[in-house]
Amino acid sequence: MTTSSSERGVSLGMPELPAPGYPDDVRERLERDARDVIARYPDSRSALLPLLHLVQSEEGHVTRTGMRFCADMLHLTTAEVTAVATFYTMYRRKPSGDYQVGVCTNTLCAVMGGDAIFEELQEHLGVGNGETTDDGKVTLEHIECNAACDFAPVVMVNWEFFDNQTPTSAKRLVDDLREGRPVEPTRGARLCTFKETARILAGFPDERPGAVEESGSAGPASLVGLRLARGETAPARVVHPREGGPHEEPQDSTVHEPSPAEHLSSHDAPQDTSASDPAHPAGPAAEEGE
Repeated sequence: MTTSSSERGVSLGMPELPAPGYPDDVRERLERDARDVIARYPDSRSALLPLLHLVQSEEGHVTRTGMRFCADMLHLTTAEVTAVATFYTMYRRKPSGDYQVGVCTNTLCAVMGGDAIFEELQEHLGVGNGETTDDGKVTLEHIECNAACDFAPVVMVNWEFFDNQTPTSAKRLVDDLREGRPVEPTRGARLCTFKETARILAGFPDERPGAVEESGSAGPASLVGLRLARGETAPARVVHPREGGPHEEPQDSTVHEPSPAEHLSSHDAPQDTSASDPAHPAGPAAEEGE
């Protein structure tokens, strides 16, 4: 016999806190979507991460109501759901803004100006890390590396990239978001609200006409090693100007094609062994005591 999440929570000595339920029409819609998500997995509990995104898309953060809903749909305790929801920073535990503005303050972005951007945005918006503006539009936070180091410093809005930022461009960005002016990410899909982003992360398609354009990829600096390993020449170097600064002309970046031996590090280079060096074969192992 299957027990409910509340029954199993009590059996584990973890009393359930009362949580308000969703209105009937909302519950029906979420259950329909949740069943669609759960059907994609051989084990229903594997659907917990996308279901948390689903309930986050409903209220803008993961509430106790949302966690209870996930527990009921997956036959888990709310303690199990809470453990996951509190582990991952992508799940918000309190109301937040329509636009999550994250400033990368990891090493390379920091030395390229990320720390300055974050400090100026805090002063400009009048909020601290993880706080939301009074109009509910923008939540500011510092974030860790997002694998875009060759576009540093990077600002992300609802996980879309805004590359090569400066304090001035970042302040203009948040002002546009708050005033409802169009904002275009440097690459990737068209920007949408945090709730819309959460639904997409739950595994549902972005149904806005023309919303998803051809996404960008890693920049040339990140791909040089891969291209050299494939025997390709490095691409021409292009440096985009910042704030009206001088533009560096592309340079001839034809590179020397190293031999296979030059490609290999000391860890990868072939070593002389009894199998590869016939001039020095290994003899039979000496018997103990000889």
